[in-house]
Parts: sequence; C-alpha cells; structure tokens
Amino acid sequence: MKCNFFLLIMSLLILNSYGQGQGRNITHYLFPEFTKGVVLMKNRVKEEALLNYNALTEEMIFDKSGVKLAIAQLEAVDTIFIGTRKFCLVNGKFFELVLRSKCDLYVEHKCKLKDPGKPSGYGGSSQTSATSTYSSFFSGNQVYEMKLPETFETIPYTFYWLKKDGKLVKFVSLRQLAKIFPEKSDLVKQYIKSDDVSFDDQLSVARLIRRLE
Repeated sequence: MKCNFFLLIMSLLILNSYGQGQGRNITHYLFPEFTKGVVLMKNRVKEEALLNYNALTEEMIFDKSGVKLAIAQLEAVDTIFIGTRKFCLVNGKFFELVLRSKCDLYVEHKCKLKDPGKPSGYGGSSQTSATSTYSSFFSGNQVYEMKLPETFETIPYTFYWLKKDGKLVKFVSLRQLAKIFPEKSDLVKQYIKSDDVSFDDQLSVARLIRRLE
C-alpha cells in the first residue's frame, strides 16, 4: 500500500514537471489569487504582503518574488487581514473571524482531494473510499505549485467554532447549534427556517448567532 502511494505521488510530480499543458492548478486556496494583505505582529508592527490561505495544508501563505512560502513563527503573529476579512490564530491555526460579539464566531477553512479511483470494468472506476486526503503525502512547498490531472477534484469545506462563555465549541451542522444553545433550541430551528440560513453562507450563520444572543 505504501509503495502504491509513493508511486502515485511520484507520478504526480512527473506530470507537474513534464506535463504543464496537461494539468490544471488545484484550487486549494481560499482566494482565487494572492491578495495584498497585512500581517499584524504582537509587537504591533505591521507587514504588508501578498497573501492567501492554503486550505489543504491549513497554512497562511505569502508570495515573495514569485516564491510561495508558509508564514512561520506563528507565536509572534497577532492577526492577518486580507481585504475586509480577518484571520486569527486559534489552536495554532488561522481561523477566519466572521463575528465579534458576546459569542465570537470563527470559520475553519479546510480542503480535501477527491480520489479519481482506479479503472474498472465497462469503462468505469472504483474507489475504496469516497474521498481521500493527500495532504500528508506532500512535503515542502510542492503542494503550493502542484498541478494535477483533470480527474482530480478539490473539495472545500468548513467547520465553525463558537467562543461561548470563554470556551470554544465546534459545530459542523446547523442542527448542532441547538445543543450549544439548549435554552433556545426552538428558536434555533425557527430562525434557521424563517431566515433561510445556509451552513455554507458564513454571513447568514453570523446573523443567526447574533439573533440568538
């Protein structure tokens, strides 16, 4: 099994080196392009840079003269601003802060790659699992530049974290909010329906939290 994974990664690297016209950029970044942003350090020093968030490796990346590198020394970083959006360090990762209120709401942006499967009979394909995360097989900065065959697909997804009563609580569905606000479980269901709240719409989730407050 390990040998098969090694051969897979080696073949992808070969495709990246020799098949530039046959692949596509993997869309594992949060933003469609690197954008001018500001890194605010804890000593209040501000550094401007071209920034983007790599949801596959879960790192904040900056572009330095065409070379993409991950921001290091996280203990010295306070906040990162990209456009109108704000990212804070939570549990050693950059979470997007979408609501600052009595209950702070954060979004954890993640991404995984869909396994194209192996050829099977009648021109189909088979998969041992629906999706597989290959981030652990990439090293260095290769994943930032890598191109994959058209059969691969990136799948972005999010988790929400709510800071309530000084504690961080994760929820991966709107239904779980009823457990976080047990005294308002009926209101949670009512607001979700009346306000047409979508889990994928961060602003609508933020409005829901504000109403529950």
